[in-house]
Amino acid sequence: MTLAPYKGIGDPKVHVTKFESMMFLNSDSDPILCRSFPTFLDRAALLWFFNLPAGSITNFDEFAKLFINHFAASKIYVQDSDYLSTIKQGQHEILKDYMTCFTTVAMKISDLNSEVQLHAIKNGLRPGKYQEAIAVAEPKTLEECRDKMTGQIEIKELREIRRNERQVFKKEEDKSHNKDSKKPFKLTPKFDSYTRFNTKREDILKEILHNKLIKPLSRAGSYQDQRYVDKSKQCAFHQKFGHTTGKCVIAKDLL
Repeated sequence: MTLAPYKGIGDPKVHVTKFESMMFLNSDSDPILCRSFPTFLDRAALLWFFNLPAGSITNFDEFAKLFINHFAASKIYVQDSDYLSTIKQGQHEILKDYMTCFTTVAMKISDLNSEVQLHAIKNGLRPGKYQEAIAVAEPKTLEECRDKMTGQIEIKELREIRRNERQVFKKEEDKSHNKDSKKPFKLTPKFDSYTRFNTKREDILKEILHNKLIKPLSRAGSYQDQRYVDKSKQCAFHQKFGHTTGKCVIAKDLL
C-alpha cells in the first residue's frame, strides 16, 4: 500500500486512517509512528508540523488529534461523486475539452463508483449530435463510453483536417485562376510570313469593312479582357482596345 503525502487539502482523518493501516505492524510504537507520520506530509501540512512548539507532542494519538483539528476545514475542498453532476459541456465547448475537464475532476475523487461516473459523464453532454450518438450506442461501461467519445472526437478532427485541406486547395485554385486571368492575352499568327502591300493593312481593312466585304467582329467577343489592355491602342477590326489594326494577328491572317 502506498500513501500520497497530505498537502493541506482533503480529509485529514482519512489520511490518518490510511497511515495507521499502512503502519499496523508498528501500531503500538508511538516513537515510530510519530517519526514516520511527518514523512507523509507536504507543503502546508509539512509547514504546520515544523511550526509546532518543541515538546508539544507526547504520543501519536495526540499528534493525530492536533493534525485532524488543524486541517478539519480542509475537508470541504474535497470533491465527491455528487460534484460530477455539476460538470456540464459548455455551449461552445468541444467534446475533447469536456472530456478532459471531467476526467481531471474524476481522478481527484477517491473510491469513485464507475457507474456513477458513467451516468454523470453522459448527463453532462450538451444536447445535440454527441449526446444522441452516445444514447444510440448505449454504452454499458465507462470504458465503452470513453471509446465512443474518443471515436467521435477522431471523426470531428478528421473532418476538420479535410475541411482545412479543401479551403487551402480552393485558395490555391482561386489564386492560380486570378493569376492566369491577369495574364495579357496573346494570339499567335497562323503563318510565318505575309504578303507585303503598298498600302497600310489598316487602310485596306477599313476599306473592306466600309464596303461590307466581311462582317466586323462583335464587341461582345472574348478576344481579350478589356480591364488589362492598353487603351491607347485600338483595333478597327475587333472594335476593341489593346492592339492596333495594323498589328492585328487575325486581320493579318485574313489578308
